[in-house]
Amino acid sequence: MATVSIPACTSALLLDIEGTTTPITFVKDILFPYIKEHLEEYLSTHWEEDECKQDVHLLKKQIEEDMKQNRACPVHAVDQTVHTDEEKAIREVMDNVLWQMAADRKSTALKQLQGHMWRAAYASGRIKGEIYPDVVPSIKRWRAKGLKVYIYSSGSVEAQKLLFGYSVEGDVLDVFDGHFDTSIGPKVDSKSYERIAERIGCQPEEITFLTDVTREAKAAEDVGVNVAVVVRPGNMELTDEERAHYNLITSFSQLELTGRA
Repeated sequence: MATVSIPACTSALLLDIEGTTTPITFVKDILFPYIKEHLEEYLSTHWEEDECKQDVHLLKKQIEEDMKQNRACPVHAVDQTVHTDEEKAIREVMDNVLWQMAADRKSTALKQLQGHMWRAAYASGRIKGEIYPDVVPSIKRWRAKGLKVYIYSSGSVEAQKLLFGYSVEGDVLDVFDGHFDTSIGPKVDSKSYERIAERIGCQPEEITFLTDVTREAKAAEDVGVNVAVVVRPGNMELTDEERAHYNLITSFSQLELTGRA
């Protein structure tokens, strides 16, 4: 694929993770299975700790919200104060977490618990974050030209920092100027990109967003953000219409900084 020019007005790049900086298989084949395989063990070990209690409380609030919105969800509610049988309570949390994962939910409650579980796995060396080899050199090149670089992912900020802090290339957190997750809003909601621009301190038109998901690309584009869609192995196939509409890159190295020395 040919080079793609970043508009001269760009002051910040906003990067997705899954399918963009990181192989989609890392999330699907390593991170998610780790949660499923170690969920019961993790909850049993940490059940009485404040952090775990907070995670369960957030899951309960999410269930209440789902029920208000008439969304399908496991019929029982999670409530640590009512259950005297700890194993039953843990099973109910597990059922909800596994149900959310099967439905590919992106709820903040789910992402927070996952982030806490992954933290232990990264710190112990059981997991190392995968990054495409073109990512870090390209980011360093952009930063040398005066651009700021941010992450925006459905994974929690903590999970993002773990991936890049314990990566196959070591700790590369210093190449990022900041991180955003769904606490600022869903990635398919245009208002999220306006909030990010406001938080960064620039106009949406000054941001270039790299993602593999065209629904996210459209949401960003609708408020004036410049977009390039990343085509990596295993990513969702694009339609002919999407291929015609968006700038496509297969590597970050294809991005050309227009009008910058």
